[in-house]
Amino acid sequence: MAIKISNRSNIAPFYVMEVMRSAAERESTGKEVLHLEVGQPSTPAPLGARQNAIKAIEEEILGYTSAMGMEPLRERLSLHYLEWYKTEIPPSRIGITMGASGAFTLAFLACFESGDRVAVPTPGYPCYRNVLRALDVEVVDLPVGPETRFQPSPEGLESLGPIDGLVVASPSNPTGTMLLENELLEIVNWCQANEVRLISDEIYHGVTYGAAAPTAASFWEEAVVVNSFSKYFSMTGWRVGWLVLPDTLVAPVERLAQNAFIAAASVSQHAALGAFDSHDELEINLDRYRTNRQILLEGLPSVGIGKLAPADGAFYIWAQVDHLCDDSQALAQQWLSELGIAVTPGIDFDPSEGHRFIRFSFAGSTREALETIEKLSNWSA
Repeated sequence: MAIKISNRSNIAPFYVMEVMRSAAERESTGKEVLHLEVGQPSTPAPLGARQNAIKAIEEEILGYTSAMGMEPLRERLSLHYLEWYKTEIPPSRIGITMGASGAFTLAFLACFESGDRVAVPTPGYPCYRNVLRALDVEVVDLPVGPETRFQPSPEGLESLGPIDGLVVASPSNPTGTMLLENELLEIVNWCQANEVRLISDEIYHGVTYGAAAPTAASFWEEAVVVNSFSKYFSMTGWRVGWLVLPDTLVAPVERLAQNAFIAAASVSQHAALGAFDSHDELEINLDRYRTNRQILLEGLPSVGIGKLAPADGAFYIWAQVDHLCDDSQALAQQWLSELGIAVTPGIDFDPSEGHRFIRFSFAGSTREALETIEKLSNWSA
């Protein structure tokens, strides 16, 4: 007799993790890998964060904090919204979480019932749809493409029928495209008019190459904002993120966080507080991303990969490769095997059209970006 396994776990894997494992296996044999698959900074946490962590380890008990996080960190994030966005967010509406993943899981639990319909742009970050499905929420794919710069529009939303929620990401993973202020305001207005809960993933804020990314929190107190110290602040492994919540969701999220996580790691919260003292160091990281981005934007068309999404922010290039191969997973495996280039197949981000796309991450070194173009220039399908 087989003991029951919940159907909740019957969701798609996060394929980039499979690529990372294959790349690590190649490296274990002594072969080089150019890492353009990893969606994380290749730099350590900034000095201020590391110093704060060391000080906390030496001087603090490091027990549980409040489920919503340390008050000094919530207060500093409130100041952050005033400094970056000229928007007043009281600390009481900010909750510290176990990374952005913990943030959007808590948000989904607090906002949606089983059977609710939630729209997710496609291509988009796969863990949104996978976690929603695990929670028995109906995922409504919202196809987005070059005509809307791979971002949702009110017209596209109208075509979906009634929905209970919408997840947006700006800048987006995998496309790097961004909602400008007027575009985000249009989405907010549509959600208000249709009583749709808006979840705005802003994890790549700070990593932009033109205009700064606006926050949904500036336009609507009912918007739920997800963010994290992982990307701009270069703290992926510390697993500390945050939510900006409407007043009505603070208590529900707090109850869920108490039961699911107790609290985010206290040493990581201390470190995150110190990260705000390291903007000069973080801007140096941004300069490197900017250089790598330009290398790929110029180099990929020179090797015959010219259909690229506008990379407004984040550290990704979303490239159409169906002229080379109609199976991007096979192409990614071939590049890793023959060239030592690790990239992420588009199937992770778009179950129906992702076989035509590859995501290049330029969060690594400039050497890796340059060598990737050099190797691809000498390769033929």
